[in-house]
Parts: sequence; C-alpha cells; structure tokens
Amino acid sequence: MKKIFLSSELPINDDGSAFHLHLRPEQLADRVILVGDPGRVNMVASYFETIECEVQSREFHTITGTYKGKRITCLSHGIGCDNIDIVVNELDALANIDFETRTEKDKHRTLTLVRIGTCGGLQPETPIGTFVASVKSIGFDGLLNYYAGRNNVCDLQMEKVFTEHMHWNPIKGAPYVAIADSELINQVAQDDMVRGYTVACGGFYGPQGRELRAPIADTEQNKKIESFEYEDKRICNFEMESSALAGLASLLGHRAMTCCMVIANRYTTEMNTDYKNSIDTLIKKVLDRI
Repeated sequence: MKKIFLSSELPINDDGSAFHLHLRPEQLADRVILVGDPGRVNMVASYFETIECEVQSREFHTITGTYKGKRITCLSHGIGCDNIDIVVNELDALANIDFETRTEKDKHRTLTLVRIGTCGGLQPETPIGTFVASVKSIGFDGLLNYYAGRNNVCDLQMEKVFTEHMHWNPIKGAPYVAIADSELINQVAQDDMVRGYTVACGGFYGPQGRELRAPIADTEQNKKIESFEYEDKRICNFEMESSALAGLASLLGHRAMTCCMVIANRYTTEMNTDYKNSIDTLIKKVLDRI
C-alpha cells in the first residue's frame, strides 16, 4: 500500500501548487537553474527564447521557458541552507508525488539542479572573478544530519579528517561533507572552472569568520580552513547553500552541483560589490552546458 502524504507533511495550495514555491507540477522543467537573488531570475530568463510561466512567492521567483530548444526552470532560493531544504523538497515533491492522490509516483523523475551563486575565495589561486565548481561541500549548517541516510551520500572519511584538523568544537554541531554529481560537474565545469572544496556556512558574518561588534568563538577558524588539504584539493571558497543542495539532491535521486563566481577574496582581503555584470558570463556558460 502506498504511503499517503498528509496535508500537515505536504501542504498544497488551493490552486494545486507547492506551498512555498507556488509552482504547479506542470510548470517545472527537468533542468533547473537555482539562484539566490530573485532579481537574478530575470537575468537568466532574458536569454530564453520563450517564456512559459512566471511565478512570484516571497523570495521564491520562478520563470520557466526555453533556451536553444531546452526547457529550463530558473528559480530563486534566497539565502541559506534552510531555504534549500524548502526548495529541494518541494521541487522533488512536484516531480515525484502525485498532488491529487498524495502518493508517490510509480516512476522516479530525475531533476538536474545547477546553482549559480557568488562566494568568497579562500586561496591565492581563486582571485576575484574566478569561477569555482564545488566538488564537495562541507556543511557547517547541520541540515543533512536531520535526514536518515546522510552517511550514504557523504564522504565520512573527509568529515573525520576535517574535524580533526579543525579541532572541531562539538557545540557547533557535526559538519557533513556532501558530494556533487560528478558527471554534472564534468558537464558544466569543463576546463574553465576551478574544481575544489567549498565550505557552506550557516551565516555570513560569524560563521565565515567575520567579526564586527560580536566577537567570534574561534579567531583561527579561517586559517585552519585555508590550510586544510584532502586528496590533493584545498578548500577554495565560502558560500551558504552548496552542501544542502548536493546532499538533499543525492538523497532524493537528483543530480546537483553549485558553481560560484568569487566576489571577495578573504586571503587578499579584496571585495567586489559591483559584480552583477560579470556574473553574466557564468550564467551563459551554465545555460549552454546544462
């Protein structure tokens, strides 16, 4: 007997759309580009030849259309892994749960999810303007630890080596290492993106080692992160969503990765706040390669 997803577990709006995203199943393409900023959805969709639908709900702005014959959905997720939890679960529900019967569909539908974002570089070889593809993401947010099966989609040995290297304080919760889809990494990153490790933080200030008026607990955190090396790769960048995206997508049977443009380099203490035009190049690459 099929499991029935109750309304308290899967809220569905009166118009048959997912509770937060306000998307209906037929409005979702198999290829999905994810961006943080709702305004960036229009940048991506400006390259579409046709626009099928546009939906706006809170920070979740969606446009589905076609680009060079490919049906693509572009969706903004806002900031943070908590929002990724909402977005990935509702996208999977739209693809794999029958909203009329509230039961799982007989045939699994696999989504391809590519997040285009901005990040802070952590190494001298990732200056401002570098494109970074996150091969593995170390989640400081703890989100994936709430799901059964997290050990099956994480690099447990890397988790162990990292926590030992960092002298990790357990009061912060256990970090996890989520793995991006390797075929998708090859498809999108090709030979013009740096492939490395990413730290996905639960915040922009303290969790990334920024200290304003509130002192941070570990003033050596960033130095330890910069010096970490595993399997001949180093941690290239900070951002805030890649771990939850890669981890949840793997648990649910989807392909996912994150590629970011470096807009700040913590190693050289440089920052570019006027990056909106230069990220256009990354958008075009992803559209062509997804």
